[in-house]
Amino acid sequence: MNRLKLGLPKGSLQESTIELFRKAGIRIRSTERSYFPASDDEELDIMMVRSQEMAPYVEEGTFDAGLTGYDWIVETNARVREVCELVYAKSGFRPVRWVLAVPENSKIRSVKDLRGKKIATEAVNMVKKYLARNKVKAKVEFSWGATEAKAGTLVDAIVELTETGSSLRANHLKIVDEVLSSSTRFIANDAALRDPWKKRKIENIAILLKGALEAEGMVGLKMNLEEKDLSGIMSILPALKKPTISRLTLPGWIAIEVILEEKTVKKILPELKRAGAQGIIEYPLNKVIP
Repeated sequence: MNRLKLGLPKGSLQESTIELFRKAGIRIRSTERSYFPASDDEELDIMMVRSQEMAPYVEEGTFDAGLTGYDWIVETNARVREVCELVYAKSGFRPVRWVLAVPENSKIRSVKDLRGKKIATEAVNMVKKYLARNKVKAKVEFSWGATEAKAGTLVDAIVELTETGSSLRANHLKIVDEVLSSSTRFIANDAALRDPWKKRKIENIAILLKGALEAEGMVGLKMNLEEKDLSGIMSILPALKKPTISRLTLPGWIAIEVILEEKTVKKILPELKRAGAQGIIEYPLNKVIP
């Protein structure tokens, strides 16, 4: 049997990644200490590694494909192929940011003020590239953790990953600049993409994962109505595409089905009822394939 060696991120992205695969139709069974999870897809050999290490392992062929952040592709300079972008993170469905941050009372106002200063970060290469683009010479040191606590005491500034900025504010830090915006990427190496079976398998997984993300925050809605009320109902529905319309056995009656954002449902359901819709059914979606 053909098999695909797939690397999945262990750590902060682990739970959200496993949940994304579940919605895509691939169930992965893993424990906190497990590095070799099982799945209901017999064609997958899965191993969990830290996102920081993923891209080099894919580049050298240890994995055929894997999921990691764009930031770690940049940091490691790995030569990999990006199959698709998957915008999800630990606590939400949006890109994360690497930001330059300093204490609230710092006189540093821009990257230009970093000349001759000391910066702590986990992404040393990324920050060096950032400084080079801005023609600024500063010392960049690797941070082994507790980076936010070092600003203003051990170093002049930090470059740290943030989703909401709440942790930085809690530590009395202010954001001076954005160094890099990053999202999860599904990556593969050239050798895997030259193999017809592996290439198709990778593409299939990408379609399923993107479909699962497209379905986030979306629901399906079904309802019955008299044909004469269709124009009024159509004016209320914010659909991805035109609704599916089918005739019922009862003369003059039709059923329509549509996909829309879940957050709009509570706003439009009363209006749909008033406009003549009956038997309204709302249901969740696992995947939406555009």
